[in-house]
Amino acid sequence: MILLAPMEGLLDHMLRDVLTRVGGIDRCVSEFIRITDRLMPNRVFTRIVPELLNGGLTPAGVPVRAQLLGSDPVCMAENAAKLAALKPAGIDLNFGCPAKNVNRHRGGAVLLDEPELILQIVSAVKRAMPAGMPLSAKMRLGYMDDSRTLECAQAMVDGGAEELVIHARTKADGYKPPAYWDRINAVRACVAVSVVANGEVWTAADAQACLQQSGCDALMLGRGMVADPGLALAICSPGAAALSWQALLPLMQLFWGQVMVHMPAKHQAGRLKQWLHYLRRRYPEAEEAYLRVRTINSPFELHLQLFGKPAEARP
Repeated sequence: MILLAPMEGLLDHMLRDVLTRVGGIDRCVSEFIRITDRLMPNRVFTRIVPELLNGGLTPAGVPVRAQLLGSDPVCMAENAAKLAALKPAGIDLNFGCPAKNVNRHRGGAVLLDEPELILQIVSAVKRAMPAGMPLSAKMRLGYMDDSRTLECAQAMVDGGAEELVIHARTKADGYKPPAYWDRINAVRACVAVSVVANGEVWTAADAQACLQQSGCDALMLGRGMVADPGLALAICSPGAAALSWQALLPLMQLFWGQVMVHMPAKHQAGRLKQWLHYLRRRYPEAEEAYLRVRTINSPFELHLQLFGKPAEARP
């Protein structure tokens, strides 16, 4: 099984749509919905996870679990109940975000120093959810070190999480290579639920090494999938033809059409250039295109340079 990771400010519903059209992805997780001290209106849930308006599926039919982030068990549970009424493909809890502003407000990876609170959060959310709706959790190996990895993983499972995704680095490690895939094996050995390996998988060879070292049979792909939209297919079908630049261009244009619908004009060019920057890792054509448009901020001019005809906004 291959899951598509959430990445705040990068891998959002627009990119989920495009990447799941390529194929190879079995399930997605949304970017986090931040829960503080209030009950969120439905429009917040559907803005971050518009797939809720499509039966919890991307346009390509891939299920999406909606992710919550927060530290108040009662507030998390109340919001989980309201979110569940919108019928996502499941709910995921974020104990892995390394962002300083998130951690400063007791969200994400900082909670990996508080396994007792993790247990309270997961238990409260599980009780609030309807029977049969899946609950999963994503974590790192730890906050500043990995001394409490197993304790935190067990707390999530004891609370009712039916699947764990382990990003094989601590918060202190950030996104610096390497990812310590072998350390996931210890988690897998101590919990009686499915464990998904995540972190630093950029190629099909990386995927095989990750699966072998972690002992897992499932992966979550993030930046690697953004840089190479054909990566999931390459992992699933090693003999399949690689996704060509010419095959990718119509998907980029679809993405661009959605950016024009959903983002303010002043941020549109930057959003496409952000994806092009990642694509440079896999495609020489992306390097050339990025260098050609990197100083362009006009959506109209950017479209002419990349696609050669006037833009048409798409819903």
